[in-house]
Amino acid sequence: MTATKDDVGLATEWRRRLHANPELLYDLPATTGFVVDRLREIGVDAIETGIGRCGIVASIHGRGRSDRTVALRADMDALPIGERTDLPYASRAAGRMHACGHDGHVAMVLGAARRLAASRDFPGTIALVFQPAEEGGAGAKAMIDDGVLERFGIAEIYGLHAMPGLPIGHFATRAGALMASSDLVEITLTGRGGHAGTPHLADDVVLAGAAAVQAVQRIAARVIDPLEPAVVSLTCFHAGERENVMPARATIRGTVRTLAEATRGRIETEIERTVTAIAAGFGVTAEVRSTREYPATVNDAGRAAFAVEVAASIVGARAVDGSTRPMLGSEDFAYFLAERPGAFVFIGNGASAPLHSPAFDFADAAIGHGIAFLCRLAVAASERLHPLA
Repeated sequence: MTATKDDVGLATEWRRRLHANPELLYDLPATTGFVVDRLREIGVDAIETGIGRCGIVASIHGRGRSDRTVALRADMDALPIGERTDLPYASRAAGRMHACGHDGHVAMVLGAARRLAASRDFPGTIALVFQPAEEGGAGAKAMIDDGVLERFGIAEIYGLHAMPGLPIGHFATRAGALMASSDLVEITLTGRGGHAGTPHLADDVVLAGAAAVQAVQRIAARVIDPLEPAVVSLTCFHAGERENVMPARATIRGTVRTLAEATRGRIETEIERTVTAIAAGFGVTAEVRSTREYPATVNDAGRAAFAVEVAASIVGARAVDGSTRPMLGSEDFAYFLAERPGAFVFIGNGASAPLHSPAFDFADAAIGHGIAFLCRLAVAASERLHPLA
């Protein structure tokens, strides 16, 4: 099943309309309305809204009914970034833009829905999952908590994401951990404030914080196995308001990225231990708060190999990297993969600006490849789930 010129043309138009009208997190009234209107025009069999606050699931039935559904997911939200592209369809909303390709993801899944609804040459049901709040709001978890997997009988789930630097018409994925977990760390140091001219009568939380920052960096460099990917980045340091006042409080914040759960736990423990010891040495108190955000995105080995096979059947084996290097960015599709087998796959966006850049734009030339991949993947996965259909 391939994408027609009409499919690609419509999906490109849809993508540009979404790009011009970005919305954030769970506040997606125009986006969800647009998606629902397109799904009705396409002629899917059922549309359910309000899942995980404002998520959408559309169902397309093929040959026969089944409680084993294959799902294709698209994330809908944009980022709080001001666009700098000068494109004719650039964002009309100040301080908001589709800087991570979610407009393209939605357009490709809608394009696949159009082709699948027109043919229906597959067994069982294919579900199209349009998810809110990927960019920091854990929208996938919200949909799971709202019962999306059980309500729609989702047995397998797949996601596709634009990747700058990967050529147009190329795909990449891997078995196992593809993207990192993402955790937040906040360190608060408290002591006696005082006059900068009498430091012996105060506690220097700035000096203690500086020592803590340096000590925490040794965790990834000296505590964790150097062959185990891990990044600890302390990126915010707030203390004081005047030059001649020694502050009584300093706050340090940052992020931790790992691929292995054991490494994740080790770093969490070591940050607590290290900062507490440093603070005691400087005579101040420390509070360390770690917040676990997204888990690592871990592809099922069999489904990742299956996705590679499908992609190769469309663009040729040389254009598919089935053992791409993992990356330490994070993705909340991880929540779906923790509950159901599936795979997350990168689609080439060519020599574009990086993700989350104000100059980023999803490559329209990738849309046809994405629609063809999603269609063939969904049909082949349905046939594997229903071998006698």
